[in-house]
Amino acid sequence: QVQLVESGGGSVQAGGSLRLSCSVSRNTGSRAWFRQAPGKSREGVASVHTASGAAIYDESVEGRFTISQDSAKTTLYLQMNDLKPEDTGMYYCAAGRIFRNSLDPSAYEAWGQGTQVTVSS
Repeated sequence: QVQLVESGGGSVQAGGSLRLSCSVSRNTGSRAWFRQAPGKSREGVASVHTASGAAIYDESVEGRFTISQDSAKTTLYLQMNDLKPEDTGMYYCAAGRIFRNSLDPSAYEAWGQGTQVTVSS
């Protein structure tokens, strides 16, 4: 079973930046970042195909967030720039056997415990 551990969350003011990291215990088809705000459903932020590095983004973060992975593909990153209060939430990394990008949470079998991101105005 794949083990995922996130780190890097915190509190920043609007316009600031944060970088999230997620250690991944073994290779998977695709990885992704999701977030969940209080009272809302979990939504996909960005996904990367492990082998090719091809990425997709939700339109709300396009141009501000970048998903990447290290060369060994054991760490997943999410660079978040120009953060907005609406980016506040618990951020989760996820891994799945699917060999395509997806922002659908049902496509992923393994999840991390989450890391909190809070953006103040």
